[in-house]
Amino acid sequence: MLKEKLKGHTIILASGSPRRQQYFKELGLDFKVNIKPIEEAFPNHLKLEKITNYLSQLKAVPFKDSLLENDILITSDTIVWHNDEQLGKPKNADDAINMLKKLSNSWHSVVTSVCFTTKDLQKIVHHITRVKFKELNLKEIEYYVKEYSPMDKAGAYGIQEWIGLIAIEEIEGSYPNVVGLPTHLVYKTLLSMANA
Repeated sequence: MLKEKLKGHTIILASGSPRRQQYFKELGLDFKVNIKPIEEAFPNHLKLEKITNYLSQLKAVPFKDSLLENDILITSDTIVWHNDEQLGKPKNADDAINMLKKLSNSWHSVVTSVCFTTKDLQKIVHHITRVKFKELNLKEIEYYVKEYSPMDKAGAYGIQEWIGLIAIEEIEGSYPNVVGLPTHLVYKTLLSMANA
């Protein structure tokens, strides 16, 4: 349905995340992947979706002059927010272990922003999902970090992996958002852009 409406548009997904790419396939969309690396730095005073809004917009900057009339560029960013602190991708295994210790036996928020950029306009949407972890023991944390190497994931975990099965007690909000893409918002926004 959405694919039909978007005929004549080229969707460019600027993400190397296999999880995001899989969601786009499952939404039935034709898209191409084009990644232009940027330094993911943001002003210190930003919090929650202000961080992900800023970074998803920043990721669109290198493409701005090369977009054609019918291109829709999609950039996104996900962070984990816990106790007034942003947990990004861990630097190493020790950092990952420390992050998971922080998340153990507590609630945290997973925030994703998605930025849609065309030659003429830019829209940003975001979603916040709250997640409750059980109390994790050190053996469980060390096993997960060793076996699954979560260095490319915000907050040092992937909900779709082993840790999601054993640790997550409650979720409030979108599950796909925790994986890295609020698919309901992507669908709704692309539909509105196709109908515009």
